[in-house]
Amino acid sequence: MNEPHVICMVSDFFYPNMGGVENHIFQVSECLMSRGHKVIVVTHAYGDRTGVRYLSEFLKVYYLPLYPPFYNQVIFPSVIGLIPILRDIFIREQIEIVHCHSAFSTLGLEAVSIAICFGLKCIFTDHSLFGFADASAILMNKVLELAMVNVSHAICVSYVSKQNTYLRTKMQPERIYVIPNAVDTKAFLPDPSARDPNYITISIMSRLVYRKGMDLVAGILPEICGRHKDVRFMIGGDGPKRKLLDEVCDMHNLHQQVTFLGGQNHVDVPKHLVKADIFLNPSLTEAFCVAMCEAVSCGLQVVSTNVGGIPEVLPPGMVELCQPNVQALCDGLEICIQNVRDNNIPDPWEYHNKMEEFYNWHNIAERTEIVYDSARDQPTRSRAELLITAYSLGPVIGKLVVILYSISMALLLLCSVVWPKSNIDIVPEYGFHRKRKSK
Repeated sequence: MNEPHVICMVSDFFYPNMGGVENHIFQVSECLMSRGHKVIVVTHAYGDRTGVRYLSEFLKVYYLPLYPPFYNQVIFPSVIGLIPILRDIFIREQIEIVHCHSAFSTLGLEAVSIAICFGLKCIFTDHSLFGFADASAILMNKVLELAMVNVSHAICVSYVSKQNTYLRTKMQPERIYVIPNAVDTKAFLPDPSARDPNYITISIMSRLVYRKGMDLVAGILPEICGRHKDVRFMIGGDGPKRKLLDEVCDMHNLHQQVTFLGGQNHVDVPKHLVKADIFLNPSLTEAFCVAMCEAVSCGLQVVSTNVGGIPEVLPPGMVELCQPNVQALCDGLEICIQNVRDNNIPDPWEYHNKMEEFYNWHNIAERTEIVYDSARDQPTRSRAELLITAYSLGPVIGKLVVILYSISMALLLLCSVVWPKSNIDIVPEYGFHRKRKSK
């Protein structure tokens, strides 16, 4: 391994909030630390969880006491309001690389802009796919293009996601790496004895929103439950589409066959998955479906829509890929239901061992190191070069970004006068000893 890095993970999405981005940041950070790197996490305060907390022995998390999130756990953009506090953290922790997660995170995108003006290397990981037609997608894509103009590298979780990010950000393809998500296979262990032999159980673990295909589920429930009285659905998650699914169950009298588990902590998901025979992923768009890998790790058959990066996740034979419509998904479920009736099901431990081989967090961390090494090897760009690159975005947008960069650089200079670097205490490197030059 090369010389260790000092990394700052930044995102609005982190524990105690639950989700794929949150779990990804935590797992990668843990593995990077086990490989000798120093990692901290910066996010916004969650309720009374503010200040500095430790999630494990050395993973320090800064819960910034900012204004409350205004939508979906995302803070309202301040553009330059975070400069003093982020500068203090970067100096105090002697950060070298800032790693932003999720295009939806305003905190992450602001941190990237500030870090670039501060002279740090920046990495961006894209966890989602975006469209190009509706107004919100067009606006988000333009914001992302502006934020990514001076980012060293981007990481995508699938090749479809890489193509999507390339089109949205206009980054050179060679600067975009593909590194998939992974599964904590030690937590997702098969337990065939937990299944009820009197029923065939189909599990859905997802946020109950349109993008996750809940309108398709509303059509699937009466169709499959009407054909098979011994089939039951176990739906974990919550969201605005819960009302629609409740109405379908009321209309078709399905409450005996459909169980709603409500929102679930990630640590509780395995105990529900092992009770199921089949996992259904009805997503309409997905960059990489970790839930499928978790289900396979528990030994389940998987039925999924054939959209986005999903075909890249599992090899043929481990998943029934279907077109994103009710009839196709019902046909896929029928195949798996018949497999259960015929006892023609895969060995759960064989599936588990394959997931352990395919998607390992330590392997993901090792591949992420390569991206960090490449970013560190790039020469540090001068302020003039940063402004020239920003101006290349166009005669209007380019000038706006140049103005933003100029204001950020001026405020950083003002902060260095009011709060000199010499007055900021450097955090002792407990458990992390190496020789390196001070910035």
